[in-house]
Amino acid sequence: MSEWTTAGLWLAVVASGVYHGVNPGMGWPLALSAGLIEKRADALYRALGLLAAGHFLAMLGVLLPFGAMLTLVLWEREIRIGAGLIVMSAGLYLLLNRRHPRTLARIAPAQLALWSFAAATAHGAGLMLVPIYLGLCRAAETDAGHAAAAGLMAGNLVTAITVSVVHATAMIVSGGIIAVVVYRWLGPGFVSKSWFNLDLVWALSLILVGAIGIASVVG
Repeated sequence: MSEWTTAGLWLAVVASGVYHGVNPGMGWPLALSAGLIEKRADALYRALGLLAAGHFLAMLGVLLPFGAMLTLVLWEREIRIGAGLIVMSAGLYLLLNRRHPRTLARIAPAQLALWSFAAATAHGAGLMLVPIYLGLCRAAETDAGHAAAAGLMAGNLVTAITVSVVHATAMIVSGGIIAVVVYRWLGPGFVSKSWFNLDLVWALSLILVGAIGIASVVG
């Protein structure tokens, strides 16, 4: 796999993180609320840190099982196609079912890390990374054959952690910038007047990412 392809995959990791960060469904309005309620900027930053931790754990929880699979070496093509189909199915489900998971409403506002983990999991944020991650694992493969399976698995686990870190960082930086700008200059009224609903875009994005993942295998 060429260096340009690998760079494109890492760019997709960052871009999806920015996309998740901009989406209010991933929690930046909660950080904004924390800052406004306590009337202190450090409350906003603390909330952003908790949201980042929860989102990171959600990404890692989805990617680590794939990284731990020795069968990824033997069944790489089938796994990537299956992962693409799962992501597309999640997008179709969210497209048809627009209701937000009720479980999120039962989590106390103070438990931001738990809420962030649950929100990212429920909305399929981690699933969006799977086809990209598998492509990066493919990019790291050598021609050493099955003898390199253990080494590849170790590399895949490191890649899973790295992807999760890069993605969560991009997510919280982009969402944090919006929260800070609204907190310091625009005011909370900007959100209600100027923001738009990303639910439809989110569902379509999952379908698109899944389709691209499958196309990269069969193409």
